[in-house]
Amino acid sequence: MILCLGGFGVLTMSSARKKPKAKQDSRVYLIHADELRYNAYGSYPPAQIVKGKVSFRHQGATLTCDSAYFYQELNSVKAFGHVHYKQGDTLSLDCDHGDYDGQEQILRARKDVVLKHRKQTLYTDSLDYDRLYSNAYFFEGGRLIDGNERLSSDWGEYNTEMKQAVFYYNVRLTNGQRLITTDTLYYDTNTSVAHVMGPSKITQEKSVIDTEDGFFNTKTEQAQMYGRSTIVNDQKTITGDSLYYDDKTGESEGVGNVVYIDKLNKNELQCGNLRYNEKTGYGFATIDALVKDFSQKDTLYMHSDSMKIFTFHINTDSVYRKVHCYNKVRAYRRDVQAVCDSLVFNSQDSCMTMYKDPIVWNMGRQLLGEEIRVYMNDSTVRMAHVLGQALSVEKVDEEQHYNQISSKEMMAFFDNGAIRNAISIGNVCAIYYPIEEKDTSIIVMNYTETDTLKMYFTPERKLEKIWMPSATGTWYPLTQIPPDKLLLPQFAWFEDIRPRDQFDVFSWRGKSEEAKLKVIERHAAPLQTLDNQPPTENIIQKSKTQR
Repeated sequence: MILCLGGFGVLTMSSARKKPKAKQDSRVYLIHADELRYNAYGSYPPAQIVKGKVSFRHQGATLTCDSAYFYQELNSVKAFGHVHYKQGDTLSLDCDHGDYDGQEQILRARKDVVLKHRKQTLYTDSLDYDRLYSNAYFFEGGRLIDGNERLSSDWGEYNTEMKQAVFYYNVRLTNGQRLITTDTLYYDTNTSVAHVMGPSKITQEKSVIDTEDGFFNTKTEQAQMYGRSTIVNDQKTITGDSLYYDDKTGESEGVGNVVYIDKLNKNELQCGNLRYNEKTGYGFATIDALVKDFSQKDTLYMHSDSMKIFTFHINTDSVYRKVHCYNKVRAYRRDVQAVCDSLVFNSQDSCMTMYKDPIVWNMGRQLLGEEIRVYMNDSTVRMAHVLGQALSVEKVDEEQHYNQISSKEMMAFFDNGAIRNAISIGNVCAIYYPIEEKDTSIIVMNYTETDTLKMYFTPERKLEKIWMPSATGTWYPLTQIPPDKLLLPQFAWFEDIRPRDQFDVFSWRGKSEEAKLKVIERHAAPLQTLDNQPPTENIIQKSKTQR
């Protein structure tokens, strides 16, 4: 029997002169045992059977246990009872029993295994630790604790040098109220970044994230998701090819085929790029931005180059928002269509203001002016106000007969989406074709000039009565209308610009330069300056001459 006592050779670090490294002793040494016996014939290869405070050493690491089989020829140990393995000052392992192979430098630990490495602790029942590659493998379920992080899975590995872990099958990562479930997860304890692959779900308070390729930083609470991911937050859902989210700053971004759905307000936004901050309420959407509003029976489709949202008094009872849409705004719904250069919607007064050559169509009626304001009531039109160069045109028949009204401004009032009365104010000119009730034919045309015109309609949108304070007008039989009286000087009909369906909102067709409204500047008050005044002597001399 040969008792092996001794230590390990120290691995010297290379100096500036690059001295040759000392050869490291690869033998496993038995350091201590209360009881030892040699079994030369009971097993092959022969083993040293040691009991009581057993201690081994191998290349700077120590292994202690209650009892062990020491196979000196194979340079390996089978340890039993309170097995404790320690490597340096940063790694230790405890288990019920295990095998240590000094040749392959692998420790196979079984039952109640606890691996501690710096601040990380790994619990499992079966673990193989590879010293050569600093990898710990578990395959019968395990969980890793890293500060507030709790990781568990059926199978996985942990690299003690890189401090990185890979978990497979039934993976769960918890941190407070956050839960990540997936089939494959890569976790870096250095950066606290978790990378999930395959169908994965991240749940936190009211939000749920579904992704198949995502990165989540548990310290900074930043997330990056790829491969068509979705975030559901209460009644709001955002889906995109790539999603970025910062929980601390509230900043989020979607890139590529982004779809944002608000179930509460019954609307949807589609675009190529969307940024939104849930703490400030600021958002910006661009690249084929399209809004769908399905709060009514028919869906409203609206497109513009870019859209911005501003939120005021957020998280208060006085919260309201402004949505800016620009440029080339086009909107379509079966009963109403519109185009303009830019648009602003203010939720404080439910007012939608259209700027720069706005046009609105409703059935056979066209409305345009310098600026159009539409006031909403529960997503239905309550009032429309046209400011500057207002023009209303309604097609009467296919013979190019049009009801026309021009004025400085117009107001129309609606009830349940149907117009009930309209008011035109300032330099009102009107052409109107009364329709015979019996055969719905027209036989005369009325031309009227007045200062104020009020029109009242039935719930079926038929003209009920007209009121004017005073007016001058002429009735023309249909066959005796002068050619220059058929159309008002301001007449314009933009049927070719009108959106035809929800897909046509992406096709911009603007007015020609000749058809655009003229810019009417305000008259400036005459300014008097001292430089323009005649000399005082001339004024005095002129006064004397007049006397």
